[in-house]
Amino acid sequence: MEIKQHGSSAYPFQYYYDNLELFDFHCIEWHWHREFEFLYVESGQVTCGIGEKKIILSEGEAIFINSKILHQFYASSDGVIPNFVCMPEFIAPENSLIYKKYILPIISSNISFQCFRINESWQVKIIQIMIKIMEIQENEKIRELATLALLQNLWLIFYENVKLSGKEEVQTVDEAAQKRVQLMMQYIHENYNHGLSLDEIASHIGVSKSTALNLFRRFLHTTPVDYLIGYRLQAASWLLKNTNKKVKTIAYESGFRNVDYFCRLFKRRYHLTPSEYRCICLK
Repeated sequence: MEIKQHGSSAYPFQYYYDNLELFDFHCIEWHWHREFEFLYVESGQVTCGIGEKKIILSEGEAIFINSKILHQFYASSDGVIPNFVCMPEFIAPENSLIYKKYILPIISSNISFQCFRINESWQVKIIQIMIKIMEIQENEKIRELATLALLQNLWLIFYENVKLSGKEEVQTVDEAAQKRVQLMMQYIHENYNHGLSLDEIASHIGVSKSTALNLFRRFLHTTPVDYLIGYRLQAASWLLKNTNKKVKTIAYESGFRNVDYFCRLFKRRYHLTPSEYRCICLK
């Protein structure tokens, strides 16, 4: 079972029209991808968790998230957030002068994100181009070529201005610490349906249990074990929505060895029993 995440598609550019109201808890959970991402808030107010930071975006604002940066999106109610992710090589081939001179310096920098607000003229230009890129996805005749042309224009404006931005705008992340968190998260994603302990999660990257706890609290505001349980419940919710498997089977396949314990945890998180959750999702 694979829980769908944004990014990591065979095609180097992907567009999504997401409404957070349709996601469990109005949240796109913590994830990362090699593609960089541009997100626009069409309606509502959205909180972006990026590394250790929380950024609030209001309607009409946007954000760039760099390649491989850990991030999350959530809203208290609705939040419509059209967005696109793009492999850096979509703009120019990896061995080209354009890539080496204009793309690599940004994606390999310590810039983790850049907000685009409506009180900065160059940022408004980027927001306007983002909207055009999203609108052109409806035009099958010229979509790919028009997307590339617009994205190159967007990147030119971004490249010209990002170095001039103040420190309060361009934000960095502790890359070494984030990488450790990502390695532990990946280990959980690959082994969540087996019996896992804090010892195993920490030893996977050669750190102590206390270091693992501190890293998870610092970046994800939770503990490794709570993250593991949450991921198992997320896997179970996916199986409930997308398969006809029995609740007992789903509990076992999600890493729970006691179905009563699974049902208690599921109801505590979703405020519904697994069967009630399945019925609502199928309506």
